Amino acid sequence: MSQFSSILKIGEKAPSFGATNQDGDLVQLEDFQSNWLVLYFYPKDDTPGCTVEAKDFSEYSPQFDALEAKILGVSPDSEKSHCKFINKHNLSIQLLSDYEHQVCFSYGVWQLKKFMGKEYMGVVRSTFLIAPDGTLSHIWSNVRTKGHAEKVLSKLQQLLAAA
Repeated sequence: MSQFSSILKIGEKAPSFGATNQDGDLVQLEDFQSNWLVLYFYPKDDTPGCTVEAKDFSEYSPQFDALEAKILGVSPDSEKSHCKFINKHNLSIQLLSDYEHQVCFSYGVWQLKKFMGKEYMGVVRSTFLIAPDGTLSHIWSNVRTKGHAEKVLSKLQQLLAAA
């Protein structure tokens, strides 16, 4: 389990955030008060795992829309990079640019990582399901991309059925 399980807990208020999307528009948590929000963090545009995840969330976006849920991807990439990524893969989701890592810090996903014996700071692939009242309903850390969007959709369906 990653260290941020001790930072944020299910049932707590989600940290407020503000970041620009691929079009340069400011997007804030408060913009989604009447919706469920899938806030997922990924390391880098147009890399294999990140592409699979973004394409899967785009594929399932009509089902999320039907449940009044919105999807936001967050990475340190620029708005320009997000535009290229969206256009190249025909993505239907919004991507937020967090190049100063403010949103990543507040959600505890900017962490020390290791790869091939080297240590560096980076985004730990994570997803937060945020209820319309702004509370954290579910947290996935160290996400494996294959089938992840479907798992998030299934969890949202379970939560709505139990309500």
